[in-house]
Amino acid sequence: MPLKSQKTASPLLVFIAFATVYIVWGSTYFFIKVAVGGFPPFLLGAMRFIIAGFLLMIWCVIKGEKIFVKRNIINASVSGILLLFGSVGSVIWAEQTLPSGLVAIMVSLPPLWFVLLDRQNWGINLKSKATIAGLIIGFAGVILLFSEQLGNVFTGNSSQSKLPGMLLLLVGTLTWAVGSLYSKYKLTTGSAPVNTAWQMIAAGIVFMIASLFHHEYTGLQLQNIPFKNWFALSYLILLGSIAAFSAYVWLLQVRPATQVGTYAYVNPVIAVILGAMFASETISLIQIIGLVTILGSVLLVNLSKYRKEKKVGELVSGN
Repeated sequence: MPLKSQKTASPLLVFIAFATVYIVWGSTYFFIKVAVGGFPPFLLGAMRFIIAGFLLMIWCVIKGEKIFVKRNIINASVSGILLLFGSVGSVIWAEQTLPSGLVAIMVSLPPLWFVLLDRQNWGINLKSKATIAGLIIGFAGVILLFSEQLGNVFTGNSSQSKLPGMLLLLVGTLTWAVGSLYSKYKLTTGSAPVNTAWQMIAAGIVFMIASLFHHEYTGLQLQNIPFKNWFALSYLILLGSIAAFSAYVWLLQVRPATQVGTYAYVNPVIAVILGAMFASETISLIQIIGLVTILGSVLLVNLSKYRKEKKVGELVSGN
């Protein structure tokens, strides 16, 4: 297959797009924490993704995109439920009790799951010493994070344990990896914005069903929810779900995928900083070590991809 170079783009636009993906996606953990202080968790997810999905769908209609393709809708719905309801839902639920910074640290795990679950690429991934080392180090970081909470259980401080929320997040990172791989191998003909719109709408509907099942609407008075919670929800819809995603998709067209993927190293750091500055959250030394360990492991897992991409770039440029 012939090699092709990335599309050219204005350095300023590239900088703005990276800043959007780094800062906005990193800040969504903080704004989820704020929003869930006023909205029930499942209702929050329903409102965020249904509104964002329909806004994105309207934009696709204006652009003349083909919207109603049965196979695309089914595949996008399945992956959307796994990615957004399963993974983001676990984040929303966990942030009722956990610091947003700790949540962001836990959510940096999917690259490790990708290697273990992507069976079609085992022959390539599991032959790399850097990848194997990254997996071992990464899960050592997870054990380190859990050790603090297990210590609370064994010392009788289980009432203060963050263990249930962390276990839920671990499952959430797994559903994100499963949903991503499902989306990768279930080929669709629709554009990325259309498929994403269907993902959001499908997940939003499941969030709404879960909200009804949990009787979240009982006694709820939306007019009494403070402005800061509405602002946080608006931020998640417009910036977190639409602007940052659009910047991410555009960057994939103009920059190498592994370079775009560096958001995974920046987002947890942004989340920890915002949580400490504006929510008075405290992150323990063990959690910081766990963060550095996990991010270092993700770097190792991606090392072979970086090297391969560099060689491809040199071949394209003729160096």
